[in-house]
Amino acid sequence: MRTIQVKDFDDWRSKARKLIGNQVPPSEVQLFDDDGQRSLFGDSPDLDEASLATFRVSKEFLSLAQSVGYHRDFNRWNLLYRALWRIKNEQPYLLEIETDVDVHRLIQMEKQVRRDAHKMKAFVRFRKVERDDKEYFIAWHQPDHRIVRRVAPFFSRRFKGMNWAILTPDETVTWDQRELRFGPGVTRSDAPGFDELEDLWRTYYANIFNPARVKVKMMKSEMPVRYWKNLPEADIIDDLLTDAPKRVEDMIQQHEGFEQTAANFIKQTEIESCTLATLKEMAAECTACDLCRESTQTVFGTGPVEAKVVLLGEQPGDQEDIKGTPFVGPAGKVLDQAIRSAGLNRSELYLTNVVKHFKHVKTNNEDVPNGTKRLHQKPNAREVRCCRPWFDAEWSCLNDAEFLVCLGETAAKAILGPGNKVSAVRGRILATDYCEKTIVTWHPAAILRSPFEGQRQEKMRELIKDLGLAGR
Repeated sequence: MRTIQVKDFDDWRSKARKLIGNQVPPSEVQLFDDDGQRSLFGDSPDLDEASLATFRVSKEFLSLAQSVGYHRDFNRWNLLYRALWRIKNEQPYLLEIETDVDVHRLIQMEKQVRRDAHKMKAFVRFRKVERDDKEYFIAWHQPDHRIVRRVAPFFSRRFKGMNWAILTPDETVTWDQRELRFGPGVTRSDAPGFDELEDLWRTYYANIFNPARVKVKMMKSEMPVRYWKNLPEADIIDDLLTDAPKRVEDMIQQHEGFEQTAANFIKQTEIESCTLATLKEMAAECTACDLCRESTQTVFGTGPVEAKVVLLGEQPGDQEDIKGTPFVGPAGKVLDQAIRSAGLNRSELYLTNVVKHFKHVKTNNEDVPNGTKRLHQKPNAREVRCCRPWFDAEWSCLNDAEFLVCLGETAAKAILGPGNKVSAVRGRILATDYCEKTIVTWHPAAILRSPFEGQRQEKMRELIKDLGLAGR
């Protein structure tokens, strides 16, 4: 049995190539973290450099392996090598088999690392320290995984003009406005205590705290209690929760956050005799939320009034915003394919979205004509609430509708209520306030965004199957 110590992902990658080149199967090697000490099992003989493997693996695997390398699981290097061996010698498309035990574990580890990195970005709190008439900012954080080197470049970009250090039990990182330096881990007692920045954090958190959207269980999930001791704003959470009911009542009385909705643009005197065509004219004038300012036009639903199946998506995309018709962009092409495969005819369906304007951000991109690209942004709960009266009015005109198909999570939550995830409710016929036969399935855009081909194919099969329920 060979025993090999590994320092980091790059070191693992180099040694894994040598192992593959020397035809060393996973069962004959043990890979350990290099902690600077000699292995208890002794040093294995050097591998033959002449047998260095020259082979390629996908970018997906390299990206996955690099992320998993930050995981705390001591067995991660062995798991990665076993997957690499199988890809090289047995199953080239192993990553597409998501039910495979090794692949499933690697995907879960990658998600855990990604989530932990997100937590570090969100919960690091710098405290000011003055030394030799200079300001330094020091933070203490306890990540679940060894992610300091993964997240450090983010902080160097975000706080480029500060001298700062982040201390963790595993590793420290410092930034002197020029380069990142890494050192050994430290204890909590090495981090500074209270300073005036604490009061700023409390004031900021109190101002952004929305009592109408308090979900304590979800809050503890997104901001775990174990982080609270390092967050100055945590001191006031109990008081804010206690005061929440009264603040909600005050908000309602003052109409805070409840300005106009689409209902203000629906002419109630005409609603009983209203048609889809007249509704579309009314919607073209809607300015209930700010999305209308950056969008080209309102994208209303299309399809025959006698449609028996209604497909409800999230919002129009870039192409839909330009052409004024739902589902004509890349996601629309995927949906068209699924509709045909399910035995349905698009011309007989009514297609619409919960939100009628395209929410996006603009980024510089030299590959597009005007130099900017519009990237989709998910609409928030208020924007959905503002726009939903348009769908209510559409539905009231569709007297023959027998099936309502919610494409994606935004549509599902708008119809079923919050807390309903596609993965939990898809593929079943549900009774809702809108329709006795409501189905939740994947949005075609979710299929396009899936990172692995096998994942895309599986979601496509499920989308076709769910549409087939309505087709039958």
